[in-house]
Amino acid sequence: MNWFKQNIQGILFAFVIALISTWLGSILPIVGGPVFGIVIGIIINNVIGKPKNTLKGIGFTSKKILQWAIIVLGAGLSFTKVLQTGMDSLSVTFFTLSAAFISAYVFGKLLGIPSKLKSLIGVGTAICGGSAIAAIAPIIEADEMEIAYSISTIFLFNIIAVLIFPPLGHLLHFSDKAFGLWAGTAINDTSSVVAAGYAYSNAAGSYATIVKLTRATLIIPISIIFSIVVAFKKKKEAKIDNTVNFSIGKIFPWFILWFLVASLLNTLGLFKGNSISYINTLGKFMIVMALSAIGLSSDFKKMMKNGVKPIFLGLIVWFTVAIVSIAVQVITKQM
Repeated sequence: MNWFKQNIQGILFAFVIALISTWLGSILPIVGGPVFGIVIGIIINNVIGKPKNTLKGIGFTSKKILQWAIIVLGAGLSFTKVLQTGMDSLSVTFFTLSAAFISAYVFGKLLGIPSKLKSLIGVGTAICGGSAIAAIAPIIEADEMEIAYSISTIFLFNIIAVLIFPPLGHLLHFSDKAFGLWAGTAINDTSSVVAAGYAYSNAAGSYATIVKLTRATLIIPISIIFSIVVAFKKKKEAKIDNTVNFSIGKIFPWFILWFLVASLLNTLGLFKGNSISYINTLGKFMIVMALSAIGLSSDFKKMMKNGVKPIFLGLIVWFTVAIVSIAVQVITKQM
């Protein structure tokens, strides 16, 4: 009951914005409900400000309802298609991950950005935005300021991606699959990938979601690598404490497993007739709710206080990944 009192106002606030955004998206489908949701949320938070009693509910909506939405969307997809898409995207994902880490290291060094901050921006761009930063931060022992810098930087480019990727995709005449692969490998956060994908088309949205979730699972091997590197450095520095704060159970994105279960149940024929259409509609509305909450969590004044250099590095890494994603698709003839 206490949880309900603390969260219900924020959830309802995001729900109302989502209703308005969905309606606007039906009038202007070229923009779409997800984009309207995040933009309206941003405007409200940065111009008017949100009520204090909505904070917890907005945080719940932006995280948990987003994850539930992805699970619901999984129920409308074929398990075979999910596995096939995941495998097809691995080559592009490998190159975009490599591009993110290399560009973060090289340009971070040129800009004089501290090592931990470079790592956080690199992993946030390479894998899954704030979730990856949260997973890696305790491993490399990043302080609160470095975490805040990196998350704000990644968040800024998530917003930009949602707004510019769909029109750019139409301008470049991308197919649904090409755009889905581009969005799934070149946009940082899961919510932004889903928003941009479905703003382009339903097919692109489904494809982008699967690609992004495949990419998100790579947080596990990347975290293990960071753990080994940190442990090696500590040993080299002859410190007594060689333990590293790392737990697969804590960093594993469990909602991806439930996404796969939902798609498997669909493939086995559990959902029939119009139910899949209703499921997809519900999943998309939940995405709009989550994005409205994410918009309500944005604070541009705080972002600007973080300084220009981390933002500039984030721009370079993000741009590099976006170009590499397209280049690999062209070279491998997937576009």
